[in-house]
Amino acid sequence: MTAVDLDLPEFVRRALAAYRTTPGTCGVVRRPDRELAAQLHQRGVPLAAIENALVLAAARRLARLPGAPPLPVVRSLAYFIPVIEEVLQMGVGPEYFDHVRRSLLRLLRTQ
Repeated sequence: MTAVDLDLPEFVRRALAAYRTTPGTCGVVRRPDRELAAQLHQRGVPLAAIENALVLAAARRLARLPGAPPLPVVRSLAYFIPVIEEVLQMGVGPEYFDHVRRSLLRLLRTQ
């Protein structure tokens, strides 16, 4: 689903809901997060790319060596911009992100 498939308020709502529920985030949405989500919509970034980036980043954060110190809580959607850009450049299908989602669920169960 592309950004233009959703109107701005719905896109922002769904992008921020995905961010808020991503493991490792503080769960709080602030004004800069809303502004960034609107900018991503204006750029035409697909909602799926944002959701996939959030899952990929969360899985990476959880897949750490045993005994590694915990990472700080993510407090801004902006933290995920590099991963969103990476996802936009990736040439993989949705199956890859389905795999990452399953891996993330496994990682969460072992935490």
